[in-house]
Amino acid sequence: MTKANEHVRKPEWLKVKLNTNKTYNDLKKLMREKNLNTVCEEAKCPNIHECWSERRTATFMILGDTCTRACRFCAVKTGLPNELDWGEPERVAESTEIMELKHVVVTAVARDDLKDGGAAVFAETVRAIRRRMPGTTVEVLPSDMKGDYESLHTLMDSQPDIFNHNIETVRRLTKRVRAKATYDRSLELLARVKEIAPHIPTKSSLMVGLGETKEEILQAMDDLLAHNVDIMAIGQYLQPTRKHLNVERYYHPDEFEELKRIALEKGFKHCEAGPMVRSSYHADEQVSETAAQRRIKYMKGYESQGDELEDVEF
Repeated sequence: MTKANEHVRKPEWLKVKLNTNKTYNDLKKLMREKNLNTVCEEAKCPNIHECWSERRTATFMILGDTCTRACRFCAVKTGLPNELDWGEPERVAESTEIMELKHVVVTAVARDDLKDGGAAVFAETVRAIRRRMPGTTVEVLPSDMKGDYESLHTLMDSQPDIFNHNIETVRRLTKRVRAKATYDRSLELLARVKEIAPHIPTKSSLMVGLGETKEEILQAMDDLLAHNVDIMAIGQYLQPTRKHLNVERYYHPDEFEELKRIALEKGFKHCEAGPMVRSSYHADEQVSETAAQRRIKYMKGYESQGDELEDVEF
């Protein structure tokens, strides 16, 4: 265990080797040309070079770049929200096609100013990607939409391949870490998704290093399982600026391995755990078998649903 206030430098295992190759630079240029935001950049994700250079996954942040909440762990800016841009879904889909992505994560700033929390734009973005790239799997990562389950139905009508919503931290620390969100409302949202679409995998992520205990982490695992969550991601919290919450301690990679083992033993179908793991890390590996097979078939050259795809559900 390494306490954050004992060392000026981060542990060796948190040092990232940058890979700013042509593919990475081309994708970054594309994002600017299409006037798109990515959480990969806004949240300073340490895995951006790996994911973008391999064209595996990108996480598009829709509904503008300004959040109506001010969570104390998050680097995304807070302020007055932007007007809705209904051309954004098609630009995301076009970029997905140009990038030839295997998997797309669609997330957003929290839009508490909108009655549906942005659910309709989420749904249209999923549909636009499917129209252009039927073989690309799509994951959605919305806010809690203030617990409006009518809006949740609007989003789920688009049939994403994974529904992701992060609890972020343990119950005791939620009020200090997350703005306007509650631990129980996040759990309820995840449970409602399973009621609406039992076949769609649900997922949630936890940051560690904020002062939680191991017992609280294990309780969070149990809480997620009790609400039928299939996939879990566990990563190290890193302070984005001095204005954000301090890191209480850095977990060793061996501790993450232990947490992953425990999560799988408890019953999660998939778990990613590690110092650099973020919600979207290796997300392309977490889709259901049905979605994965659809992706494989299209990547082999199928250009339409045709006879070969009759048994594949969308």
